[in-house]
Amino acid sequence: MANEPVSSAFKLYCLSVMTLVAATYTVALRYTRTTMPSGDLYFSTTAVCITEVIKLILSLGMLARETGSPGRLKSSLGEHVFGSPKELLKLSIPSVVYAVQNNMAFLALSNLDAAVYQVTYQLKIPCTALCMVFMLNRSLSRMQWFSVFMLCGGVTLVQWKPAESTKVQIDQSPVVGFIAIAIAVICSGFAGVYFEKVLKSSNTSLWVRNIQMYISGIAITLFGVYVTDGGRVVEKGFFFGYTPWVCFVVCLASVGGLYTSIVVKYTDNIMKGFSAAAAIVLSTVASVVLFGLKITFTFAAGAMLVCVSIYLYGLPKQDTSKLPQQSPHETDESKQKLITV
Repeated sequence: MANEPVSSAFKLYCLSVMTLVAATYTVALRYTRTTMPSGDLYFSTTAVCITEVIKLILSLGMLARETGSPGRLKSSLGEHVFGSPKELLKLSIPSVVYAVQNNMAFLALSNLDAAVYQVTYQLKIPCTALCMVFMLNRSLSRMQWFSVFMLCGGVTLVQWKPAESTKVQIDQSPVVGFIAIAIAVICSGFAGVYFEKVLKSSNTSLWVRNIQMYISGIAITLFGVYVTDGGRVVEKGFFFGYTPWVCFVVCLASVGGLYTSIVVKYTDNIMKGFSAAAAIVLSTVASVVLFGLKITFTFAAGAMLVCVSIYLYGLPKQDTSKLPQQSPHETDESKQKLITV
């Protein structure tokens, strides 16, 4: 039992970092999209591309640590990356979807406050749940279904009369912001479940799969830069508009994406639920201070419903495998007791 305090401290560390990254990323991204004139604004497509490059570099470092020697690293890359075009093609699917999701996050936070975004983005939970049901043949408990409907109700309240920021001077469109979030959560749910399915289909290292996905991601996001902002990038430069805050946002996106795998490994759903709820609270406080967010009753009620629903969704399912086996001679009353336990 001597290791229990260390284990608890490490879980608390994971929870704290995930919460801070989630809250800081949305607030910092919102700040970079609303404090500069539109003519001096950086290109979001280039930021997404650079994020993929940093993720690839970090994944290569983790794979090098996992393999233990340059020779094994080279062998692993040759076998699973450069020698497996089919696997690269397979991982290009979530790469495309994640690229769309990340670009939608920039669009959403250009039109919605960070707190409103943070609450509404929790729609990824029911979206992921539905993808798990249809793609992985998993089932949800009654409590999880109830929490999904509660979460949707909470988001509806938040969007019913969106809270407004008084210190933001740019033109915003809440409708465009909500549509962007809707696309982002659909992408998040599908890509996450698809990637999980690919991981469980073989014993290939997580870092190898990440490298395969990020190589495809870099190619896809570069194509996105060319199609969306190609002319302006040639004219003004790839890093036009970059400030220390923009670099900070890119670093948060890169590290946060990889850190998620550590959090999933060492924490449970309840802790992740508390983290999401805490991120909502931190984003709200930061939005009030930095952007002059006016909290409305519908926003507060909706945010509360979302936080409660996240907690309920993360509650562990009842383990029915430990229930006593039914005897053929049991009465109807005893059967009913077993069913309602």
